[in-house]
Amino acid sequence: MRKKRVMVIGPSRCGKTTLVNELNDYHGELKRTQDMIYGKNTIDVPGSYIENSWMYKHIIAAAQDASHVLILIDQSRCTDVYPHGFAKSFRCPVIGVITKCDLMEENKEICIKKLKLIGISEPYFHISSSKGIGIDSLKKYLFGSG
Repeated sequence: MRKKRVMVIGPSRCGKTTLVNELNDYHGELKRTQDMIYGKNTIDVPGSYIENSWMYKHIIAAAQDASHVLILIDQSRCTDVYPHGFAKSFRCPVIGVITKCDLMEENKEICIKKLKLIGISEPYFHISSSKGIGIDSLKKYLFGSG
């Protein structure tokens, strides 16, 4: 049986690769993701896959190897990239993650509304990789350790 990984989806520059590196306990150089990358614990999906609707079928197919899907929204620029009800496309649990939660606090409620429109139920995780906020609680939720 293949190992199930956590799929991480989000628009370009929302903090996906930084979060993926944290979830894989990798602290090396950051590289822009152009293809899906299967890491130790994750599947890192390039932003272009969610920014182009014709790529959704590839995301949904790859999610068959996922234990969870993390859908990221960047609090510093919460743009509309996900279609309404998109979370219902997946068989595994879908978790809402608000990245860069230390920036633009006034966008917090907008991001929560967007997660609900996407079809994601609480709990939502508010994280900031630069400040170390929320990463441990997300890891504990996903893997049972922090």
